[in-house]
Amino acid sequence: MIRIERKMTEKAQRAIASLGEAKRRNTTYNTPEVTAALREMFHGKCYICENRDITSWQIEHLRPHREEKNLKYDWDNLFLACAHCNNTKLAKYDPIIDCTKEDVEKLIAFRKKGYFGTEEELLFELLDFREETINTQGLLREVYYGSTPQKKMEAKILRRLLRKELAAFKEYVREYQEAEDEERADLECLLKKQLGDSSAFAAFKRWLIRDHRENYPELFDYIQT
Repeated sequence: MIRIERKMTEKAQRAIASLGEAKRRNTTYNTPEVTAALREMFHGKCYICENRDITSWQIEHLRPHREEKNLKYDWDNLFLACAHCNNTKLAKYDPIIDCTKEDVEKLIAFRKKGYFGTEEELLFELLDFREETINTQGLLREVYYGSTPQKKMEAKILRRLLRKELAAFKEYVREYQEAEDEERADLECLLKKQLGDSSAFAAFKRWLIRDHRENYPELFDYIQT
């Protein structure tokens, strides 16, 4: 989970207009305009787990609406989530961090402990102790480890995707470290993209750089906001 700017783009404006009409008619908030705007805003990835390899997208209410119309049709309350994360969160975790308003990475450290041949563990270390942050930590733990047989199976697949993504990222960093000047510049551009908002599992990648900032100060500069 990373901070995402809720920009007032043309798609966002059309989404807001469609929500106003849906509210007036008391019809679904899940309009084509809303879906298109959320996919644009969240770079086509789930706002909670940051997975891009999604087959089932859902519109998630940050604050459960419980049929309260102002929350149900509020553009600022709508987020793009995968089915796994949305069905994990439900109304169980409320409130959580609003990633369109706060920098999650300054409130929670995202780390993967262990390596091949040892027991691996995903850590979500609290750097802030408000209710929203504690609830977000609990949600992330359940998302990545599951609480039912089905959710545990889905979480295992998610961890596998994360592991592959981080392994590729680490290899890019090794190549960057060993590269000559011209090749190094190309790899730096690649790593800048890997650390960008649209990258899958960006929070974990950025914390890898944070934890080794003395070795990669130029890469660390890319994640400062």
